[in-house]
Amino acid sequence: MRLLQSLPFVALAALASPFAGSAADPAVRPRARALGIPFEGTPGPLDAITDVAGVEVGQVTLISGEGPLVVGKGPVRTGVTAILPRGRASDDPVFAGTFTLNGNGEMTGLAWLRESGFLEGQLLITNTYSVGVARDALIDWQARRDPGASEVWGLPVVAETYDGWLNDILGFHVKPQHVFEALDKARSGPVAEGSVGGGTGMICFEWKCGIGTASRRVKVGAAGYVVGVLVQANFGFRPQALVAGVPVGREIRDGTFRTKENGSIIIVVATDAPLLPHQLDRVARRAGMGLARTGSTAGDGSGDIFLAFSTANPGVQKARAAVAAQFLPNDTLNPVFDATVQATEEAIVNALVAGETMTGVDGHRVLGIPHDRLRDVLRKYGRLEERDR
Repeated sequence: MRLLQSLPFVALAALASPFAGSAADPAVRPRARALGIPFEGTPGPLDAITDVAGVEVGQVTLISGEGPLVVGKGPVRTGVTAILPRGRASDDPVFAGTFTLNGNGEMTGLAWLRESGFLEGQLLITNTYSVGVARDALIDWQARRDPGASEVWGLPVVAETYDGWLNDILGFHVKPQHVFEALDKARSGPVAEGSVGGGTGMICFEWKCGIGTASRRVKVGAAGYVVGVLVQANFGFRPQALVAGVPVGREIRDGTFRTKENGSIIIVVATDAPLLPHQLDRVARRAGMGLARTGSTAGDGSGDIFLAFSTANPGVQKARAAVAAQFLPNDTLNPVFDATVQATEEAIVNALVAGETMTGVDGHRVLGIPHDRLRDVLRKYGRLEERDR
């Protein structure tokens, strides 16, 4: 198996056939803003979840083989993405909240997260049938970091979307060492998007998709904060697709292969704004509004599960006496809600425009959205921001 380690601080260049539709292109795929797609709000310097100080992302991408499906041998188009809320240097839990828009999916550990109000560790995203191995590997990784501990207690949060159209999903190709590697290589900085990590085999609106990220700066009174979003996007039916409010799915019909909506999305929202768990539940709900802006209606077969966490209030969970926690008043949260909606929409579109044509099991071929035609459609509807590229 060829292991492509998609370090979080570099973008993945185009890949040669069978993974891309043409010869390898050394140029990095432009992000949505660079294509002239208009978005509301002011992004952070990286326009990524890692604009929230302390947040680190690591990804391992697994791509090998081509041709007919042979279970256990491939073709393989999968991986794992790790998010570390306070980075590798800290195991301090963060306040967290969650929301499920449609529950045909999985995110482990939510019962205790809802009960306790904390995300107690790292978060992983992978394919549907690798949730178990990723969960167990995360506990193992945590135990290895503290070899003197008499016991390790954990209910890890591991989420999934299904990549079986392109990947030998029943081959269980994500192994513990891949989880360890994603966690160990996690760092701040730019985040690779598209067909990387857990998003390697994912599809949006019948185009190639995967991992996407974005961020927004917000002001609440005199204080400034950051909201960052990372998505593993794998949803939608072509006629639904909207970009900047434009019905691009009805305008670009090449390469369609479905007869109805199908798929899921995991959305992770991070912020340094001081918020309590019930307020983070409210933030997580707003991610669904960003998803709706791209055309999704969260169909019956969709697993749309969202998690939001705050890196403020360090040390609160480990206190052993009464402790003071800071939080924003509820009636000041509108800028945070706005930022969540805006960054979620952009993260999804970033995942979409980063996706490159890929051929997987049994010759299944999913096209990357054609950038030139996308720009033409946006221009037709008066929504393209013309700029030098």
